[in-house]
Amino acid sequence: MSGGPSHVDTFDPKPVLTQRDGEEMPPKLIKNHEFAMIKEARPKVKGSPWKFQKYGQCGTEVSDLFPHVGSVIDEIAVIRSMHTDSFNHDPAVMFMNTGSVRFGRPSMGSWLSYGLGSENSDLPSYIVLVSGKNRQPLLDSYWGSGFLPSEHQGVTFRTSGDPVLHIRNPAGVTQRERRRQLDLLKWMNQRHHEVVNDPEIAARIAQFELAFRMQTAVPELTEIANEPESVRNSYGAQPGVASFANNCLLARKLAERGVRFIQLYDKGWDSHGSIYQDHAERCQSVDRSIAALIRDLKQRGLLDDTLVVWGGEFGRTPMSQGSGANSGRDHHPHGFSMWLAGGGIRRGVVHGATDEFGYFAESDKVHVHDLHATILHCLGLKHEDFTFRHQGRDFRLTDVFGEVVGELLA
Repeated sequence: MSGGPSHVDTFDPKPVLTQRDGEEMPPKLIKNHEFAMIKEARPKVKGSPWKFQKYGQCGTEVSDLFPHVGSVIDEIAVIRSMHTDSFNHDPAVMFMNTGSVRFGRPSMGSWLSYGLGSENSDLPSYIVLVSGKNRQPLLDSYWGSGFLPSEHQGVTFRTSGDPVLHIRNPAGVTQRERRRQLDLLKWMNQRHHEVVNDPEIAARIAQFELAFRMQTAVPELTEIANEPESVRNSYGAQPGVASFANNCLLARKLAERGVRFIQLYDKGWDSHGSIYQDHAERCQSVDRSIAALIRDLKQRGLLDDTLVVWGGEFGRTPMSQGSGANSGRDHHPHGFSMWLAGGGIRRGVVHGATDEFGYFAESDKVHVHDLHATILHCLGLKHEDFTFRHQGRDFRLTDVFGEVVGELLA
């Protein structure tokens, strides 16, 4: 959820915020802290305008913003004690994706493509789908391969027009002619590779061949009109309409076909103002389809070996930014919520907690490096040993940090 969903309005109920709404935030909590946008010297406590209630047999409390997700909460492990290293979007998104705030590191999807490959030779092993309002730009480096071979970078599927640029042959070029052209390019690249031994040439050969196979595989895959009407309705998906719901349905189809890593970005969660309207709108646009995805994966026997991860780059402050109906919340890295489902994760549990104000992760804290280590563990990889040598150093997704959160594992 690009922009940062508010944990205290979604998955981390804080009655104290409601009781002390409008009071000054205790100075000891915000001492020496910078905020992205809040300018008040003494910002005010802001209670959630939404109610929380217990869902499922596990009784996990979920906001009224997510009733459909609440209906599948018995499949979910909620982490209420996440924390990260940056309070600005670009470095925080980079950190959540790559384990570093610096440009040039491989994204998690690229690491998994490199380490595990794909079960489908006709599709990329790492695919990115985007929906939502265009507020923060999404940079290609968020799903880049960094210093790993370029064949492992994420491939963006577009929401209008052809799903992938140049998926169709130019007018007058037949499939047979395209095959002959690629055979000639392959021959020339192989000769060049024999001379200079550049791994990027080998990656280029592989990408040309994959692109040729995608010309057949991708159009059929992305045509969600072929799905039964009952399935489309469960997601709220509409053929030809760019939406998170369509992307969730497509994500299931991609997982079903063995694509290793599917990443959905939904933009518009940066609610500095009008959080009442903005968060309500964003949650309504994703809630139903998220629950449908989990149910669909489970019904098809895919949830046991498909790990679903939900969250943003950080949370939002328990204080108000602005006042009145147009008020919102600022960026908040010190404590926020994410959740996981399937893929070896315990079902129907809550891990960790923030303090009574929802400001600091307080118990059973989970850093982004810990989250990455746990995700890799669920996919069969030991994060300390999963390395790539670059410029004389062994790099890994978790750098020199990270602990697997054993309490989250089934």
